[in-house]
Amino acid sequence: MKALTEITDPVYKEPKHFSAYEKFWLKYINDKRDLPFIHLLTAIHILVIPAAIILYTPLLQGWYWWLLYIPYFYVSQMYFKGRFGLMLHCICHRKPFKKKYNWLFDYIIWVVCPFFGHTPETYFAHHMGMHHVENNMLDDASSTLPYKRDSLGGFLSYVGRFLVLGFVDTFMYFFSRKRKKFYMRLTAGEMAFYLFCVGMCFVNFKATLFVFIIPFVFARIVMMLGNWTQHAFVNLEDLDDNTINCINTKYNKMCWNDGYHAVHHIRPALHYTEIPGEFLKNKDKFAEKKILTFDGIHYLHIFIWLMTKRYDKLAKNLVNVNNMFANEEEAIAHMKERTRKYKLTA
Repeated sequence: MKALTEITDPVYKEPKHFSAYEKFWLKYINDKRDLPFIHLLTAIHILVIPAAIILYTPLLQGWYWWLLYIPYFYVSQMYFKGRFGLMLHCICHRKPFKKKYNWLFDYIIWVVCPFFGHTPETYFAHHMGMHHVENNMLDDASSTLPYKRDSLGGFLSYVGRFLVLGFVDTFMYFFSRKRKKFYMRLTAGEMAFYLFCVGMCFVNFKATLFVFIIPFVFARIVMMLGNWTQHAFVNLEDLDDNTINCINTKYNKMCWNDGYHAVHHIRPALHYTEIPGEFLKNKDKFAEKKILTFDGIHYLHIFIWLMTKRYDKLAKNLVNVNNMFANEEEAIAHMKERTRKYKLTA
C-alpha cells in the first residue's frame, strides 16, 4: 500500500497572458478555466470532422480509404474519445457558454457528439436525470449492484443488457416518474441518431458503419466499463458508499480529473480544477468510510485486475489514508467484500 503524498493532478494556474484566440472565446464562455475545452474542440474540428467528411466522398477508394480511416480511428476513437467524453461530462454539469450563446452547447450535443459514439441528448438525460439522482441504486439503469463485480461473466451480462435494453430501461425510468422533459430529450436524440445512420447508409454504407455505428457501440461499452469500475466497490451495509478515487494518474491530466469519482458524487457541480483540493478536504471522511483511493493507476488498470482477481496489484496501489488498513491482507479482504453481488432481502 501507499502513503498519501503530494497531489500532482491538474489544478487551475492563471496563465501569464491569453492568446488572441483565447481572448476571442472568453467573450462566449462562462469560465476562463474552460479554455482547454475550446482547444480540444478546435483540434476536433481540424483533425476529426474534415477527415470523416472525406471518408464519405469518392476521393479515396480501396486501400487509400483505409490509409485515411486507420489514423482517423486512432485519433478520434483512441486519442480524443476519452478527452471528449469527459469534456461532455463536465459541460453537462456546468454550462460552458453564456446564455445567449447556448446554441453552441446544442451544436456540440447534436453535431459533434455522434462522431464519438454519443447519441444526442442521451448522455445528459441518463447521467444528469438518473445516475446522479439514483447514485447507482437499483433503479439506476446502469447500476452495478446486481452483479459480482470481479467477474468477467458478470461484466459481460451487465454490458450486454445495457447495449440491448439501456435505452428502454432509461426511458421507462423517466416515463414512470412522469419526467417528460427527460424522456422526450432521450427519445429525440436516440431516434434521430438511428434515423441519421439509416439515411447515411444509403449515401455510403461503409463510411457510416465505420464512422458512426462502430464508434457508437464502442462508446457504450467503454462507458459501461468506466461505470462498472467507478462503482465496483460497494459497501453493502450502506449502499451510498459505492465509488472510488484515482489520484496522481496521467488519466486525470487527459480527462479533467475524472478519476476522483467519489468526490464528484459528493460535489457534482464542482469545477474539475477544484476537485483535488476537495479530495484533500474530505480525505478523513473517505478514510472513516473506507472509500478506496488508488494512486498512479486509473479505471482500466482496476478493471483488468478485478477481472483477473489480482487483488494483490490493487492493494499495492491502494492509498492507506489515515492507516485505515492494518496491512495488505486486510485491504484485500475489504475489497473482496465490496465486490460481492447485492442480494435483495425479502
